Amino acid sequence: MSFMETYRRWLEETVDNEEIHGELVSVQEDPAAIEDRFYRELEFGTGGLRGVLGAGSNRMNVYTVGKATQGYSNYLKKNFPAPSVAIAYDSRIHSDLFAQTAAAIFAANGIQVHLYPKLMPTPSLSFAVRDLHCSGGIVITASHNPAKYNGYKVYGSDGCQITTEAAKAIQQEIDQVDAFADVPKADFRAQLQSGQITYIGEDTVERYLAVIATASVLPASVSREVSIVYTPLNGTGISCVPRCLKEHGFTNITIPDEQKDPDGNFPTCPYPNPEIREALNVGLAWAEKIGSDLLLATDPDCDRVGVAVKGENGYTLISGNEMGVLLLDFVCKMRLAAGTMPERPVAVKTIVTTPMAARIAEHYGVELRDVLTGFKFIGEQIGYLEAEGHPERYIFGFEESYGYLSGSFVRDKDAVNASLLICEMFAYYRAQGQSLLDVLEELYKTYGYYQSRLLSFTFEGSAGFAKMQALMSTLREHAPEEIAGYSVEAVGDYQQSVLVRRDEMQEEIHLPKSNVLRFFLSGGLEAVVRPSGTEPKLKVYVTAIGASREKSCDAAEAISKHFAAWVQGA
Repeated sequence: MSFMETYRRWLEETVDNEEIHGELVSVQEDPAAIEDRFYRELEFGTGGLRGVLGAGSNRMNVYTVGKATQGYSNYLKKNFPAPSVAIAYDSRIHSDLFAQTAAAIFAANGIQVHLYPKLMPTPSLSFAVRDLHCSGGIVITASHNPAKYNGYKVYGSDGCQITTEAAKAIQQEIDQVDAFADVPKADFRAQLQSGQITYIGEDTVERYLAVIATASVLPASVSREVSIVYTPLNGTGISCVPRCLKEHGFTNITIPDEQKDPDGNFPTCPYPNPEIREALNVGLAWAEKIGSDLLLATDPDCDRVGVAVKGENGYTLISGNEMGVLLLDFVCKMRLAAGTMPERPVAVKTIVTTPMAARIAEHYGVELRDVLTGFKFIGEQIGYLEAEGHPERYIFGFEESYGYLSGSFVRDKDAVNASLLICEMFAYYRAQGQSLLDVLEELYKTYGYYQSRLLSFTFEGSAGFAKMQALMSTLREHAPEEIAGYSVEAVGDYQQSVLVRRDEMQEEIHLPKSNVLRFFLSGGLEAVVRPSGTEPKLKVYVTAIGASREKSCDAAEAISKHFAAWVQGA
């Protein structure tokens, strides 16, 4: 069926949906706009669905959510004798509608549904799946994307986002579903009254916060009197982060009025990503106004946290890589001091995350495991340890995109857990007369000056998608021999599962196949290139190391310029 035929079908089938039908009518004289909405269906992957809100098969709406839910229902019924699911949702536009739509469809399929009655962080869904012994779960969220996006994250019975194999099996089920003919017209209220849908109780939330408390590492003798500005960026963090911090003695918390209440339009923060300074501008203004010591900002679904600390020259933002190595060092130090470090401890990071973590792990005698990008692979490693009977061996995991987890109680990055850990670390070092910036400088002096850069190149629409794929193919087939004057010593092709060295010796890569290219450069530098799994972007991760901050920054900048010119010249 051509995209125009699909468009006409949608016009006929959506007459009862004023919002969707109205948008379809508004573009009827614009073939390019129609093509962009219908040239493909939203791709279902290990992260579920994510896309722009609107009308069409390439948009997030009640019909694409319904089709995905029916496909997931069919998968669950084939793989579990009495399936059940847990559902959470964030503050984004239509998140509550999509959550209720999915809940009703699951229920109409005879699947027991446990739904959070209010906005809750993504990690609380991972916890609920495990705590309530569910077969799976979903979160309606687009994480840190701009307001025009929403998404549908899918979780397995282990509380992890689904594996590549499960995603393929679910996609096969979705492909067989007609969004209009095969999805039951289910009534949410009726299913709620029947008991097929039940609300998740406060007792589950209390158990979630209780297990986070088990990851606390700060001695009771250390003062918690820290002035904190916390912003949930109009998202779900408001439901758990302030409560968690206060329960652990951090009571001096200020929440900016503009970003306190849930609002999917994100009026003061168009791009609610705590990785970028613009997202923290409101929080920084409040911190400066009251002279706060520490700023925390969680993204809308509260699985990432960004941090700024007060210094001599104002507030300094700490990157995801920097915070990751600070926390890894802190957790190891505190657990050793308390005698709670397990035998054969394990930490986990992704391949695009700073190699500096390996130096710190080695110092503390911690095994560091590298996994593919995506926190689900970190959660998977916790699962392997659990299957061996030793989940306690896991002590910390992180990724450069501001995701951290210091316990095995959930299987996804957790900004509630991380916010508490960061406040404890801040209080610990302040009691010793040190700032986090002082400690970071000590780590650099000890292990080397590592610098990281993330480049993101956007490719919108069908033409952009094709260009991004072509760029990856060209780079794979014609790998450069040098990048910005640094020789390429080896290339790791994770799609082909092979590492090819400069002398043409090959090694097998023992990780799941993924469209990722990793370039190992002379001097210990690296560059990793991959398409984003959640946005129309090509991402390049650059890592440099030098004898000084200036030298590592210069090297990172040179490599970054090389890739920017490569994309622009394509």
